[in-house]
Amino acid sequence: MSKIEEYFSEVKKILQKIEETQIETMEKVANLIAERIITGNNIFIFGASHSAMMAEELTYRAGGLMLINPIFAPGLALSERPVNRTSKLERLEGFAKILLDSFPIKKDDVLIIASVSGRNAVPVEMALEAKERGLTVIALTSLEYSRSVTSRHKSGKKVYEIADIILDDCCPKGDAVLQIGNLPQKVAPTSTIAGVYILNAIVARVVEILVEKGIEPPIYLSGNLDGGDEYNARKLQEYKDRIFYM
Repeated sequence: MSKIEEYFSEVKKILQKIEETQIETMEKVANLIAERIITGNNIFIFGASHSAMMAEELTYRAGGLMLINPIFAPGLALSERPVNRTSKLERLEGFAKILLDSFPIKKDDVLIIASVSGRNAVPVEMALEAKERGLTVIALTSLEYSRSVTSRHKSGKKVYEIADIILDDCCPKGDAVLQIGNLPQKVAPTSTIAGVYILNAIVARVVEILVEKGIEPPIYLSGNLDGGDEYNARKLQEYKDRIFYM
């Protein structure tokens, strides 16, 4: 078996485990998000470094729900150089409070925190601050990974220990899955595939629930389809009071 085939096999195992263990929790999350959208609350998502890709995945893309608001942080995205600065800043206590102060969050809003290890100071502080302000916190994390490491926050807690609901991406400690020769480090990470698998499925269920209740949620149409830009502009204007990233 080539490493291509082996990687496919390992990813399929993770996705299968997600299907076997996470659907009930995903259903709970989808119903919660739909309920909070109906009640006028807002939905936020945050991740640092590679976990920021989870927020990017749900933001401003074809087939995406317009009402999910990313919390993008300066210095915590890999689009900025030097990229290794993200590793230092995500361990900086006090940063999360500044970020939350920058958004019009209110009691009973929902915050999804994506953090595979769940150990670094910023995501932990984000969870603590959000809970203190009355938000419902959902962790997207690897329980196997997070339970194997210590916290880097003064509270001694990890994100899953603070969250109201835990979505387990079922990824292994260290994230990568392939051993090649005698290399000391495995290759081929899995958490991005697992995370977007979970999140996009939840968004689809949220939309389904809203439609079942007679509500037409705002969904992005591809701007590369004729009429897409005009459609999106109308919807963004209609929901401008609940969208904070435009």
